[in-house]
Amino acid sequence: RRWTVERLHSWLNRFRRLLIRWEKKSENYLAMIHLSFACIAIQAIRVFG
Repeated sequence: RRWTVERLHSWLNRFRRLLIRWEKKSENYLAMIHLSFACIAIQAIRVFG
């Protein structure tokens, strides 16, 4: 179970904007997290779909 979380964090680390929190508003940071999850999901659909 731990490796799945670590793998997810490594996928998120590919998005440089999330490594260092540049956004001052938490809504913008949360939107970037959602956008990165959407990109990861699209890539997974391409591979497995």
